[in-house]
Amino acid sequence: MKIHTEAVQFKADQKLIDFIEKKLSKLDTFYDRIIETDVTLKLENSGQIKDKIAEVRVHVPGEILIAKETNKTFEASIEMVADNLKRQLKRYKERMRP
Repeated sequence: MKIHTEAVQFKADQKLIDFIEKKLSKLDTFYDRIIETDVTLKLENSGQIKDKIAEVRVHVPGEILIAKETNKTFEASIEMVADNLKRQLKRYKERMRP
């Protein structure tokens, strides 16, 4: 599985990229035919607090699964997205069985 990470309007450090790759590579255990994963990281300025948005698109044969989460840190956002995608992959796998 290829993981593409894009940071919008800022530079993501290597530690964050490694964390993302480690978390999302675990999705292979739920469904082994993932083609690629696109990660988009954004900062949202809403009042005093800057929220971190993580949007992940998982390309599987015939479909694209999308999860988007907002939290105070990118790490928390990625963990929430990973949990969301685990559920989606399990559901997708169930639908693929005849």
